[in-house]
Amino acid sequence: MLKLILATTNTGKIIEIKEKFNDGNINIESLLDYPEIPEIEEDGNTFLENSLIKAKAVLCYTHLPVLADDSGLEIYYLKGKPGIYSSRWGKTDQERIERVLNELKEASEEQRKARFVCVMCFVTPEGNIYTSEGICSGKIIFQPVGCDGFGYDPIFVPDGYNLTFSQLGRDIKNRISHRAIALKKIIPKLNNYFYSKIKNNNNI
Repeated sequence: MLKLILATTNTGKIIEIKEKFNDGNINIESLLDYPEIPEIEEDGNTFLENSLIKAKAVLCYTHLPVLADDSGLEIYYLKGKPGIYSSRWGKTDQERIERVLNELKEASEEQRKARFVCVMCFVTPEGNIYTSEGICSGKIIFQPVGCDGFGYDPIFVPDGYNLTFSQLGRDIKNRISHRAIALKKIIPKLNNYFYSKIKNNNNI
């Protein structure tokens, strides 16, 4: 069976991606299935650079098609922070959320505009590179609300809604989130690639 490797150990991301791309002909694995791969240093200056770094590194280890993403929260009041450092703003989701709220303690409701950004890279052993970007705009509320989701979901309310990502539930989030938008754009590239592989195998 053909394989696709997700360049992440984040179970929340893995679930989101698997729910969107659930082709029965493709065995989807992640870095959780490859503990021998060392931690990849994300030393890029943009989401795109970091996503590509992860994708290429995992491709070198597995020699299999890889889908990677780099995503984060950009807060306008903080001049785009935490941005590419979103996952490094604390050791746990709680610590990261507390830091954001502390940084925004002087910010009014009108000053709490933010957006989630996701950039995905799909790389193949043949040397193909495909990218996509998804953006979900919204605001940061004053206290965490909701138990579902992960990361900054409990403090982010997307535009057009009165509930946080944690309250909206997986079905809605997986339609409107930054990752869902980026994934929707890149799935046709995955479909075309794997369809060509299946077609060629059937012709042997």
